[in-house]
Parts: sequence; structure tokens; C-alpha cells
Amino acid sequence: MTRGTRSGAGATRPGFVWAVPAAVFFLLFAIVPLLLVAVLSFTSWNGIGDPRFSGLDNWAALVHDPVMLQSVWTTLLLTALGVVTQTPISILLGVWAAGQQRNRAVLAAIYFVPLLLSATAVSVVWRAVLDPNFGVPAQLTWLFGDGNLLGSRSGAIGVLTFVGMWQFTPLHALIYQGGARAIPPVLYQAAAVDGAGTVRQFFHITLPQLRNTVITSVVLMVVGGLTTFDTVLILTQGGPGTDTTVTAYYMYQKAFKGFDFGAGSAIALVLVVVATLISLAVVRLSGYDRMRGTAEGL
Repeated sequence: MTRGTRSGAGATRPGFVWAVPAAVFFLLFAIVPLLLVAVLSFTSWNGIGDPRFSGLDNWAALVHDPVMLQSVWTTLLLTALGVVTQTPISILLGVWAAGQQRNRAVLAAIYFVPLLLSATAVSVVWRAVLDPNFGVPAQLTWLFGDGNLLGSRSGAIGVLTFVGMWQFTPLHALIYQGGARAIPPVLYQAAAVDGAGTVRQFFHITLPQLRNTVITSVVLMVVGGLTTFDTVLILTQGGPGTDTTVTAYYMYQKAFKGFDFGAGSAIALVLVVVATLISLAVVRLSGYDRMRGTAEGL
């Protein structure tokens, strides 16, 4: 038996050996491919023959590529809109689903149906629903104008934000549901004795207790938003023009449509770095690492 380390009164932690399988898996399927992509970013390769070393040419081209810069800003915009729209709705639905209301289980199960669908299927369905010729907008011209919501930058951004919210809010609501159920009921009982109503209990008990859950959910939203690809591919294809060309889609265009795998690898590395820095910033600014260190020292 592997000897563990003690922390606190009589508590033991598993030894390092327990982490070996996960570490090996992460090394083979995350670190090694990432290193290969890093090497490929310094080459010129069209997918045929051997890669040719090109130094910093791919990186220099990215710095002066206006589409690349625009794709980064578009990706950050969609990510921010996703966090802002999904977080409050997810919290409210998750807390509600954790309660004991009548027919709650049935309604929650119906609402979680989008979790069973792939992003590709969801995008195909919404593309048909929003078709400017035969879809809902074409029948409600008094509300949607010419019905071509994907024909303008603001309309396309709004559609992508809505579709992402429709699909992924149930996932985060499920996370908040688990977090809300883990809150000790005695806190609400004590608050009720003190005369606190439902609204005060929500803001003074539920939200503070869900702090770590919020951090986890936001990090998942950030990573998911920065790697958005299939929704853009099916709904807008980066259009109109390049207005919705996100970084992941631009990487696809460069590597698999332009057969420039060196440039595509450089874009992929930029995406990895941006996603990592933003995720670390969210954890750092939230104070989660400090809270964890304090708890471990007890």
C-alpha cells in the first residue's frame, strides 16, 4: 500500500503513485501533441512530404495578419457574452432545480434535453429555424426586418450568443444544482429564524456558498468560448465577411482549407496561451488559490 501524507487531525492523502495513470494519460494526449504543434509552428508544411523549417515566418505573418487580430477580438467578445448571459440564468435555474417544487424533476429533465444533443446537431437545427427564406425570421418580418439575422455582424454575434446560451446553460445549471444541494440546510433554517426571506437568503447564503462553483463554471465557459468552432462553421462560416471568424475557425481555414499547417499550428498555440492565461486570471482574481491554501494549512 502506498503511504500517504497527513494533513489535519488524522487525515491522510493518497501518495503520488495514485496520480501516475492520470499523469501518463495527460502526458501522452495533451503535452506531447502540444509539443509537436509547437515544433510544427516553426515549419512550412502543406501536409505532403516532410515539413521544412521556416523559423519565425509563421509568427511574423500572424503579427501582421488583420484577420488574426480580428478573430482574437471576436473570440473574446463571444466568450464574454457567453459568460455574462449564461452565468445568471444558470445560477437561477440550478438553484431552482435543487429545490422541492412540484413537478420540478419533470421540468428540469425537459430543460436538460439540449445536453443530449451535439453542438453540430444544435447548429443544424438552429440554422434551419433561422433560415432567412423559410425560417421563423422570414415569417416575422415586423420583428426581424428582412429576416436575415446572419447577414450583419451584430445579428450574427447575437445568434451565436443565443445558440450557445440555449445549448450550454443546462450544463452549467446542472453544476449549480449540485452546488446548491451541497449547501447545509441548517444555514437556511437559521436565516429563517432570524426573519430572512427568500431573496435575502439567496444573496447572503446561496451565492456566497456557490463561490467555488461559480469559479468552476466560469472557467468552463471561458475555455468553451475560446474553442468555439462547430457552431461558427455551420451557422455563419465566419461571415458575413470575416465578422464572426473566431480563432479556432481561422486555424481550421489556414490548416485544413489553405493547407498551411505551420500557420495553423501557430494559431493553435496562440489559442492555447490565451485560454490558459484567462483561466489562470479567473482563478487568481477570484481568490480561489488563496482559499485553498488556507484550507490546506488547517
